[in-house]
Amino acid sequence: MKLDLDGLLATPLPDTLKGLSPRAVGQPLAALGSLGLSVLAGDLPLPAAVLKESALAHNSAWMRGFTERAGVSLCPHGKTTMAPQLFQRQLDAGSWGITAATASHVRTYRRFGVQRVLMANQLVGRANIEMVLDELAADPGFDFYCLVDSQAGLSQLQDALARRPRQAPLQVLLEMGMPGGRTGVRSLDDALVLGRALRDAAPAVALRGIEGYEGVAGGDDHGKVELAVHGLLDTLAEAARIGEAEGWFAPGELILTAGGSAFFDMAAAVLAALPTHRATRVVMRSGCYLSHDSLHYERMQARLRQRAGALWGSGPGLRNALEVWACVQSVPEPQRAICSLGRRDASYDVVLPQPLWWFRPGLHGRPEPAPPNLRVPALFDQHAYVDAADGPIPWQVGDLVGFGIGHPCTTFDKWPLLHTVDDDYAVTGGIRTFF
Repeated sequence: MKLDLDGLLATPLPDTLKGLSPRAVGQPLAALGSLGLSVLAGDLPLPAAVLKESALAHNSAWMRGFTERAGVSLCPHGKTTMAPQLFQRQLDAGSWGITAATASHVRTYRRFGVQRVLMANQLVGRANIEMVLDELAADPGFDFYCLVDSQAGLSQLQDALARRPRQAPLQVLLEMGMPGGRTGVRSLDDALVLGRALRDAAPAVALRGIEGYEGVAGGDDHGKVELAVHGLLDTLAEAARIGEAEGWFAPGELILTAGGSAFFDMAAAVLAALPTHRATRVVMRSGCYLSHDSLHYERMQARLRQRAGALWGSGPGLRNALEVWACVQSVPEPQRAICSLGRRDASYDVVLPQPLWWFRPGLHGRPEPAPPNLRVPALFDQHAYVDAADGPIPWQVGDLVGFGIGHPCTTFDKWPLLHTVDDDYAVTGGIRTFF
C-alpha cells in the first residue's frame, strides 16, 4: 500500500516549527536531509527531537521477524506517532493496516490514503459516526473496522445506518474488557449476550471478530499482571470459540486482535494457538515498537524476552530510536544543571526523561555517555533539573545533552517535526506529525 505523501514532502517548512534550523525555513520537507545540518554542530535550535535511522530500520526488521515466527499480522497503532511517513515504513514492512483510536484519526489517515483502518475503540457520537460513514461512502474500497462493547453502542450504529443505508455492512469487532479496566464487556456471559445481538444486527452490521486490550492490567507484581493478561486473552479466545459454534461471525476471515506494546508476545502465543474451523487472522496492534524508548518499554522488554522464548529469535531486541536534545542553560549549584527541555518537549506521564549523552563542542569528537549518577528529579514547562547524586556535575553552560524518554506516545505529540539522524547525528530528513 503506497500512501499519498508527495504533497507532504513538497510542503515548505514554516518558521513556526520548534527545533527547525533557520537554514531549513521555507525548504520543502523532502530537502531537509540535503542541507548538511548536524545536531552536534549546533545547527538545530534546541530542544529538538530526533529519530535514529539505524534504530528505526532495526526495529522494523525485528518486529517483522517476530510476526513471521509467531504467524500473526501487525496493525500498528498510529496514535503513537501520527506520522504518515512512519506509517508508510510500517506498511512497507508488511503491516496489515494501521490502528486508530478516534474518528479524527481515521480522517487523518484517509487524507494520506491509508486503505485499511482498525479503530480500536467504540465509534459513538453522531459527528464521529457521520465522519466515518462519509469516508466509507467516498471510497467503497476502504476497509474499516470498529469496536462494540454494549447494546447501547450497537444501537447508536444502527440508528446512524438507518439514516444512511449502505450496500456493504459496517464491520465491527466485539470488545472484551476486564473488571476495573477501560472499555469492553466485563465477562464471558456479557460477551455471549452482545455477540448474539451483533449476529442478529446483520446485514447492517457484520461481526468480524473479537478484540481486547490487555495493557490495562497494571501493577508492579509481574506475576499478577501477567495472570490478568492471560485471563483476558483466554476469555477472548473462549468467546471466539463459542461465537464460531453459534454462527456469530460474518463471512470472511475471523479476526482476533490484541497485543499492545507491552504484552504482544502473550497475545500472539495465546490467540495464534486457538483452533478454529475457518481462516483466522490474529492481529497485534503494537505502536511503540518502531521508536521504542530508553526507559519504560526498555525495562519491560527484559521481561518480554524472558517470556517470548523461541518467538524472540536471536540477537538484540528493540532499540531506542527517540531522543530529545537540549542544552545546558545554567549550572546554579555544583550538583545541579538546568537544561532547556521541559514538559512541552518530552513525556513525563510514566517516567521523567533521563540524560543519555552529553557533548561539549570543541572537547568531544562524539557524544559521551551521561554519567550514571545523574537523574532528572523535576521537569517544568521549559526546564529540566539534572542533579548529580555525589560530587559536582561535570557540565557547563552550552553543553549539549541527549535525553532518553519513556512512553513515546506522549513525546511524539509534542513535536510537529522530528529530525531523522544517522549515528553521528547528521540530519538525514524530517518526520511530520498530525496530532
